[in-house]
Amino acid sequence: MNVRRRSSAAALAAIAVLGAATAPAVAADPSPSASASPSGLYGTTDPQYDGVWRQSLALLAQDTAGVVPSSKAVKWLTDQQCANGAFAPFRADPAKACDAKTMVDSNSTAAAVQALWAVGGHGDVVEDALGWLKSVQNEDGGWGYSPGTPSDANSTSVVIGALTATETDPEDVVKGGKTPYDALLTFALPCAKDKGAGAFAFQPDKDGKLLPNADATAAGVLGSLGKGLVTEAGSGAKSKAATCSDADRPTREQAAANGAAYLADALAKDGHLVSALGGSADQPDYGNTADAVVALAAQGGADRAAEPLAWLKKNAATWAAESGPAPYPHQIIAAHATGTDPRDFGGTDLVAKLNATGPAPQGTAAEDTATASDEDGAEKDDDSPFGVWWFVGVCLVFGIGIGFLLSNRNKKQQP
Repeated sequence: MNVRRRSSAAALAAIAVLGAATAPAVAADPSPSASASPSGLYGTTDPQYDGVWRQSLALLAQDTAGVVPSSKAVKWLTDQQCANGAFAPFRADPAKACDAKTMVDSNSTAAAVQALWAVGGHGDVVEDALGWLKSVQNEDGGWGYSPGTPSDANSTSVVIGALTATETDPEDVVKGGKTPYDALLTFALPCAKDKGAGAFAFQPDKDGKLLPNADATAAGVLGSLGKGLVTEAGSGAKSKAATCSDADRPTREQAAANGAAYLADALAKDGHLVSALGGSADQPDYGNTADAVVALAAQGGADRAAEPLAWLKKNAATWAAESGPAPYPHQIIAAHATGTDPRDFGGTDLVAKLNATGPAPQGTAAEDTATASDEDGAEKDDDSPFGVWWFVGVCLVFGIGIGFLLSNRNKKQQP
């Protein structure tokens, strides 16, 4: 609220009363126009499997771009939480209590924690979610997607991100004598491997073997560094070079460097990662390429992600056209990690595109700062000895004086 405007209005109101004038009522400011997504969710695709994850990434991306999210969008996310603190991918009826059939998971919960911590003001929701995550930690120190399932690199990494984002040291979150980092490093492939040297596996296969996985590797690099879904670019001078180096027990930092070396090698040919489904020809994997950009930048600086970032910029529009709203937050987060302007990403304003898929934001952080500054200035003005109440007092005296003058004139005019 602008205090100066409010004070001026009060003064004018006092003058109006003194003048015995009546003014027509002023209507309140009209409410904002209806949003593109009445529910508060970003995007119109079926949220059954990714609603909370999608919303969390959208709020995180807006936060990195200095956008103050819509309160409706934030409420949509908080309403998805179960009473025990966990989040499911999507609950069609948040008013209905969660039960044993509600498929809650660590990934949705950890993503929601990071998003709600970033936007602020939801400490109880975050605390309850962290409590649930700690309650379902496996004996090896890690997490699986669902409670009771074996740990995997992706789930363990995203929970590590939730812990560090909320200023919780993963080393202090211990189960069975193991920390989350202990679990994560069990998925790291040694450099001696002919294929996949330095990569992370999602999980051991049925024979107990570790197979390289680009998605798990990007997540594993961030997890090993103790980074969340949103991260700044690392310092190349301080980070280990992205080369694979074996050790009897590699440090977290070396495991991250090994994983980054694997990603750099996988990206070297085309500047992007590939995926194949059902024996079809390899296709560009946009999402994992964006994740690789974030991982490479976090591990060794923006320069190490330059080639895949350039490819992503060139192909951003295609990805978005094919996949709906999900690409926008992915790319905004990649832009943030590399110090790139998300409002001019290959000629595309990713922030505007994202905002258009859901409720209109409240504004920008810069606008909030300007408003707060204006309010502070107004308050200082009002605290001065010549503030609004001084002005009102003068009006009262003036009004009383006018009253006496009118009264005396009437007396003189009486016979």
